[in-house]
Formats: sequence, structure tokens, C-alpha cells
Amino acid sequence: MPKLPIVSGKECVNCLAKLGYTMVRQRGSHVRLSCIKRKPVTVPMHKIIATGLLRKILRDAQLSAEDFITLLK
Repeated sequence: MPKLPIVSGKECVNCLAKLGYTMVRQRGSHVRLSCIKRKPVTVPMHKIIATGLLRKILRDAQLSAEDFITLLK
């Protein structure tokens, strides 16, 4: 497994949007994203998302680290 990059909440939401996720709601600094084919995901809109939290978001989105890195580019 490659090392996960340091990303912000906005970058993470943009990558998930490329997979078909849409923003359902926002409460405070957390955004709830939904997709028809995948589980819903909550992403904090922080400047830096911790590595463990990013790994959990990717697991919920059924996305590998390699695929996430390619979506970032």
C-alpha cells in the first residue's frame, strides 16, 4: 500500500465527486456525501485530514489508496 498523501477536506471531497458522490448536507465543518452505488461518507472540511481518518474515508468509499492518488492528479 502506498503512503497516503496529505490532503485537505476540499481536495478529498473533489476526488470523491469524481466517483459520483454528491453533497447531501453540511453541518458545521462536516460534509455528508452520498452515492447511489456506494456507502455514504462524512468528510470534515479541515485544512489537513489525518492519515487514519483518510484511510477510514477511503474504506467507507470502497476506494483503494492507489485509486485515490490517481484521482488527486
